[in-house]
Amino acid sequence: MVDLGAGHMANSSIWVVGMVMLVLVLGTFAEENGTVYDVLKNHGLPVGLLPKGVKNYTLHDDGQLEVFLEQPCFAKFENRVYFKNVIKGNLSYGQLAGVAGLEQQELFLWFPVKGIRVDIPNSGFIYFDVGVVYKQFVLSLFESPPDCTPVTKEGSDMQIQMPFDRLSQTLPRKSFVKESDFLRRAAQ
Repeated sequence: MVDLGAGHMANSSIWVVGMVMLVLVLGTFAEENGTVYDVLKNHGLPVGLLPKGVKNYTLHDDGQLEVFLEQPCFAKFENRVYFKNVIKGNLSYGQLAGVAGLEQQELFLWFPVKGIRVDIPNSGFIYFDVGVVYKQFVLSLFESPPDCTPVTKEGSDMQIQMPFDRLSQTLPRKSFVKESDFLRRAAQ
């Protein structure tokens, strides 16, 4: 019979502690380099805030989140939403503030989304700040990333329903426009 003694026990303990630390370090590394959907979930936001097909993202130390899509696209929750190819915002738990690159359609107008928040504790609602009001949606609409239809070339019906920033470049600021005038100008 061989007596391994206290030295073997100490080496075994060091090995176990080393393995636990390695698992913790690798787990932290995996969390930092997970998908953008993981980042949203870890910050109390639903994964369906962003469409399928995110190309890449960057989360800076100061909380600035930048999400890169292949191309601008349209998705639908309760209303249509326009995603530019880069979406930015300041991420904190339960909210994305200072949003740029996201617009929401209300009737036939497009409004830039300036912020997104959920209630803590969860009330089942999510709120989009569109400048003049907070638009309330049922949180279940955002359970999974939506399909996103790429913005198509000129001549399509997508061009007629332009997001706010493109519409303001097309139409004079102080003019009242009839729907027929709008459609004619949008098709030009």
